Parts: sequence; C-alpha cells; structure tokens
Amino acid sequence: MSEINVIRDIARQCLTSPSVGGADNWLWDRTQRILRNVEHICRLPELVAADVPIDRFCLIAATLFSDSGFANYAEVEDMGAKLVLADVKAEDLRGFSTQVVSEKLAATLSGAKIDKINRIITESGNRETDMPEGKILSDARNLDDMGAVGIYNDFRRYVFHGKGVADVMESWKRKVDYRYWQARLKESFRFETVRKLAVQRFAATEYFMTQLKLENAAQDLEDALLESMEAAGQGATC
Repeated sequence: MSEINVIRDIARQCLTSPSVGGADNWLWDRTQRILRNVEHICRLPELVAADVPIDRFCLIAATLFSDSGFANYAEVEDMGAKLVLADVKAEDLRGFSTQVVSEKLAATLSGAKIDKINRIITESGNRETDMPEGKILSDARNLDDMGAVGIYNDFRRYVFHGKGVADVMESWKRKVDYRYWQARLKESFRFETVRKLAVQRFAATEYFMTQLKLENAAQDLEDALLESMEAAGQGATC
C-alpha cells in the first residue's frame, strides 16, 4: 500500500465515528469533497501558468486531516462536546487538527513531512500567507461553505442545537444585514476562478433561502387563497 493510501486510511479512521444507527460519516464525506476541490484548484490555469511549485503529497495529507480536530475532541457519548465543537472556532480547529497529525502520523512520516503538513493546515487560516498549499486548502474549504453544500452544513449545525426553520431564517437575515456573505466572497478566496464559482453558488443559496422564507410564512398559500377569492368574486359579478 502506498504511503498516501496509508495516510488516507488513518484519516478515515479519525474522521469516522460510531453513531446511533451506524457510523457517522459526515466528516469523512466533507473531507473527500474538500479534497476534490483541492485537486481541481491545483489544476487552475492561473496556477499552472505561474508554474507554482506545489507539494501535492503534503497538501493532500493536510486536507485529509484538516477537520480531524472535530473527531478527536468530541466523544460519541458526550453530546455536550459535540455541540461545542459544532461551533468551534476555525483557529482552534486548526490547532486541534495539527495535534492529531503529530500524534497519528508519527509512526508513518518523517518529522519534516509532519511539520510541513501542520504548516499547511495552519497557514490555510492566514489571509496574508504566501504558501501556495495554504492558499489552495483555504479556497477549497471556503468553497465548501457556499451554495447547496454550505446550506447543508449550516442546517446540520442548527439541528445539533435543536433550532427550527424560523431560527435559520433569523440567522440568515442577520448575516445579510451585516453583509457577512459579501465580506466572505470578497476576502476569503485567493484565486479568482474559485471566487467566481463561490459567487455563483451563493446566488443559488439566495434563491433557496427566498423559497424557504416564502414557505415558512405560507406566503404561497396566502397568495393562492387571495387569487381564488378574487376569481370567485369575479365569477359572482358576472
């Protein structure tokens, strides 16, 4: 088995935990999705044209373990810990994840590679970083927060906290009012191609949230009722 496949297996064990009704694969599923983003971003024309050197091995390993802090610090039996980690700060998560890398990969990789992997994870949270692997991982993770997948991730967190649709709508309204999404789109992406995709995904999110607001308020039902009443009134007049 290749070295990267060994690391992949270790990461999967870290990111998959027992749960009611079977294994909880959410973190592993998210990690694979982010890894697909990473692999495509590495092939972007703006990177290829600039002939930017990328340590693919360490970048892939960093991606596989970038969410490992969640799984390592939330025991299945401790729902309180899971609730806290559902909203863990990104900086803390990166710190937890680098600890996991150092513990889990010590017997597999050299110290130099472990240090490089941890640096990529850490630098992915630094907006001023010049490290190409850090930029790529950052864009891959931020893109996962946008669009339909972003909504799914948010809803999962709301379910953890026992929130309903009205709470989701209120949170969305606050973010819109404070221009949270505009700031994310402006500041969170290093590569213009990825930024444009994020804008497209956000537009899809806005469409969905508009529909959710309409259904939550039963506005479509009210509109249909008014139309039927108007139609009935016109019929009576005739």
